Amino acid sequence: MLLAFSFISLFYVGNAQQSYGNSTVSALFAFGDSILDTGNNNLLLSVSKVNFYPYGRDFIGGRATGRFGNGRVFSDIIAEGLGLKNLLPAYRDPYLWNNDLTTGVCFASGGSGLDPITARTTGSIWVSDQVTDFQNYITRLNGVVGNQEQANAVISNAVYLISAGNNDIAITYFTTGARRLQYTLPAYNDQLVSWTRDLIKSLYDMGARKFAVMGTLPLGCLPGARALTRACELFVNQGAAMFNQQLSADIDNLGATFPGAKFVYVDMYNPLLGLIINPQASGFIDVADACCCTPTHLIPCLDASRYVFWDVAHPTQKSYETIAPQIIENIKAKLA
Repeated sequence: MLLAFSFISLFYVGNAQQSYGNSTVSALFAFGDSILDTGNNNLLLSVSKVNFYPYGRDFIGGRATGRFGNGRVFSDIIAEGLGLKNLLPAYRDPYLWNNDLTTGVCFASGGSGLDPITARTTGSIWVSDQVTDFQNYITRLNGVVGNQEQANAVISNAVYLISAGNNDIAITYFTTGARRLQYTLPAYNDQLVSWTRDLIKSLYDMGARKFAVMGTLPLGCLPGARALTRACELFVNQGAAMFNQQLSADIDNLGATFPGAKFVYVDMYNPLLGLIINPQASGFIDVADACCCTPTHLIPCLDASRYVFWDVAHPTQKSYETIAPQIIENIKAKLA
């Protein structure tokens, strides 16, 4: 297993070093939840971990790396699109190579969110603790490059990709109801946006300047939400859309609050909803069910690329690859 890992790492590190020369982005750092997590939960005592078959079935070597999908996840694909490397390693991976530090790592944790209750519920790494990991990363980076100026250049020219809010809305608000007595849905969304701003400030204070902030998925259309009726849950989708609208408006106005920083809002809701509404246009055949790990698919489907969703809550690699090109171009245009 270790030998296989070493071979893969060497291949992708080499690829990253060759492709980074003409990029204006030094690295990619991912924070948030399972849409971006590449294996940070593997050693946690958590209900939110997937380092076992059939996860990773379509990954290199069929390995379950802790990614929440059949293959690569969104952070991997964005890293590739920015010309950095094809795989974004998890910071908490005990086999993380020092060579990977200068082009970025992933701090995201499946099941996490902006709300501390969300992380406690799932046993994941809360976003504030991910920031602590980033502080430790900076110390490690300084040791690797041996030059404060060079380390600062990596930090300031990197893209900071954030995916948070999915689990707060889907789990903490709608499923467990842990925040329903305290907040109306609009008030909770306001709080989530405020917590997003706090996360950005924490990273900004450590030198981050380029932020790509993702909205939530169409949560009411996830297979887990539509298991009973096979129809999208309208109220859950409305809650997600409301949060996304508030987040997008806030991101558009953050330039004055954080001088020298650049921001782009990444719309995940509408591109995925487009696949769900018109799957055939992109070669998909099933949108209501998932390829894997549901009552109707205890045995995984044969071809995950025909499904929009891999499991009850996560898109397939093919879905990410389908929506990513336009998002990558937007990130390049806004954050170069």
